[in-house]
Amino acid sequence: MQIINSILTWVMKKRIHQMELFMKYPNDVQEELFNRLLMTARPTEFGKKYGFDEIVNYDDFARQVPVHSYERLFPYIERMMKGEQNILWPTEIKWFSKSSGTTNARSKFIPISTESLEECHFKGGKDLYCIYVNNYPETKIFSGRGLAIGGSHQINELDPSSSSYYGDVSAVIMQNLPVWAQLIRTPSLEVALMSNWEEKIEKLARETASVDVTHIAGVPTWTVLLLQRIMEIEKKTILEIWPNLEVFFHGAVAFAPYRNLFKTLIPSETMNYWETYTASEGFFGIQDLSNSDELLLMLDYGIFYEFIPTEHSEDESPTAIPLSDVEIGKNYAMVITTNSGLWRYNIGDTVKFTSKTPYRIKISGRTKHFINAFGEEVIIENAETAVTRACEMTGGVINNFTAAPIYLEKNKRGGHEWIIEFHVQPRSLDEFGKILDETLRRINSDYDAKRFHDVALIAPKIHRVPEGTFYNWMKKRGKLGAQNKVPRLSNSREFVEDILSSLPS
Repeated sequence: MQIINSILTWVMKKRIHQMELFMKYPNDVQEELFNRLLMTARPTEFGKKYGFDEIVNYDDFARQVPVHSYERLFPYIERMMKGEQNILWPTEIKWFSKSSGTTNARSKFIPISTESLEECHFKGGKDLYCIYVNNYPETKIFSGRGLAIGGSHQINELDPSSSSYYGDVSAVIMQNLPVWAQLIRTPSLEVALMSNWEEKIEKLARETASVDVTHIAGVPTWTVLLLQRIMEIEKKTILEIWPNLEVFFHGAVAFAPYRNLFKTLIPSETMNYWETYTASEGFFGIQDLSNSDELLLMLDYGIFYEFIPTEHSEDESPTAIPLSDVEIGKNYAMVITTNSGLWRYNIGDTVKFTSKTPYRIKISGRTKHFINAFGEEVIIENAETAVTRACEMTGGVINNFTAAPIYLEKNKRGGHEWIIEFHVQPRSLDEFGKILDETLRRINSDYDAKRFHDVALIAPKIHRVPEGTFYNWMKKRGKLGAQNKVPRLSNSREFVEDILSSLPS
């Protein structure tokens, strides 16, 4: 394995020079990609409808093609799922990524072309290794195996020919991985693609405990469950089980609230944590610097980027701007055009640019996940920053949390209601709540104005719930698994009330 480690480390370093090209000439790279996408899709039904052969530049594109929500694209996708081709993209679509989301009962199905698999998802995985190796040239991650925690897939029953499939994007990727990637991963595909999550966790734990795992890739919430189960079975610490464990590649949810929890599970000063920004729709960003919370926006993955200021993201016909026009520090809803046929698609994520040379971002939340019942405009980034700070100051370690507004009633003022599941209890829940509130006031002026003298908002109400509460709630909703996430914030009380009603009285 040492020889394999040396060869793969050398190979991964070669890509850095190509990355430097899009970092140095980002707008040229995006313009070239934009032209290639339009040229390729001219013969599609969508391309003919919106006159792709008449589009000469970006201004034409923005004028002729409206920004699309999923609901607007769904009629095209549904036809593709029933076997029709050349609708949104000219090459054959055999795979669809099923995105369960956090709030919608109805799943989303995202087409994945061969080009997207090769030029986006697989390339993103290789670049993740490449960037990590460039930061840690003495790494030994290829001397062992990478543990990937993913979902499942199944035959697409809407296609009469049964020649297409859908599933979690992680499962789609695993099923189609090149041979070299299969050789350095664990567990077996049979276990990795199981659909029963509880049975999968058990088999994952038993199969991987005896493997030399050097790196893990997954969502923090579900990775914690696996690590805890492995330690229960083996009666050892994670570092005793996997002494060569070096890095956790994580994504899907912000890591800061989980950092202390991982330090208790993996008490190593040399353990690294590396962030990615992936979704069903594509692979967007990779942390490129050690000890950083910024993500390099990957500009040569077959994705053309546009951005809508968040205050206009829910407009009926929002105006988007190209990458070249973004401003540092401003929140934007991200709009993508991809080599899978997603045209000016508002994916629902919000980002904030921290740099334009090169373009680096932070994920700030979701366009539909916020609390703004009283004009306070609290976004996910605010909530996660406040929870992380409160944990640091009180010794608390969290498993999960969610929050919602307490709406105004007769003779009662409004507020925010939080449900928090701790792995390690804070010294004082009152102190925790006070610091959470103070942090929100410091980082969000709208929240601070509403909290001033309790004019519109009273102090947060916090419920401390037993460990396992969120797991059991997700299980009840049929949302166990790596692709499912607990909704951090909601302007509705649906989730909060459902969780509270499930607690023993």
